[in-house]
Amino acid sequence: MANETCAHISAIATVKQAKRRECAECVKIGGQWVHLRTCQECGATLCCDNSPNQHASKHARASGHPVIASSETGERWLYCYPDEAFAEY
Repeated sequence: MANETCAHISAIATVKQAKRRECAECVKIGGQWVHLRTCQECGATLCCDNSPNQHASKHARASGHPVIASSETGERWLYCYPDEAFAEY
């Protein structure tokens, strides 16, 4: 996958897909989510920034895992938090 603007996205050879259709952290606390994102480093599926708890971006900041993929049906994109870069695949 080529992306001249972001080395993190360029390093993704195979996109990790969600194994479950739920935010792992919201399930633990009984929270609600809007959309799901999958970490491309560890495969965790967490909620987006439109969700009340914003677990995906919290995970990225705490873990240093930079890239997420949309886990929504019909969406095929990656986003890099540190570089604020977006790429479709």
